[in-house]
Amino acid sequence: MRKMLLGLMAATMFSFPVVASDAAINSAQSTIRAQLEAFLSGNDAGAYSHAAPNIRRIFPSQDAFMRMVREGYPAVHRPQSFDFGVGESDGTGAVVQRVELIGPDGRGYEAVYTLELQPDGRYLITGVHLRQSQMIGT
Repeated sequence: MRKMLLGLMAATMFSFPVVASDAAINSAQSTIRAQLEAFLSGNDAGAYSHAAPNIRRIFPSQDAFMRMVREGYPAVHRPQSFDFGVGESDGTGAVVQRVELIGPDGRGYEAVYTLELQPDGRYLITGVHLRQSQMIGT
């Protein structure tokens, strides 16, 4: 009986980080989805609102941020489609999320997003690394 109780306690303890990690990844995906939808709908203010403070320091105005996105990340700015790949949470408030995109040029891209948990409980985007992938476009 004691071994069964210890085993149940151990299983319960190890299941909580997975749940927390899943919640973090789901929240991070919601942030990314909201920003991509804002880009697609032309809602520049909405897109900028998902940028973390470190990004806002580098691009202190919405116009500067949008210029950077348009010029440097066209597949993120105007994807034809996107789908979430693997997401990882380190349990300390940082998430890395892969996103497969079809860019406006019809080519496949992989965007690797980094996000951090903010004091208000939201995950905001701290960076995006974009590269062309072997994925077949439309």
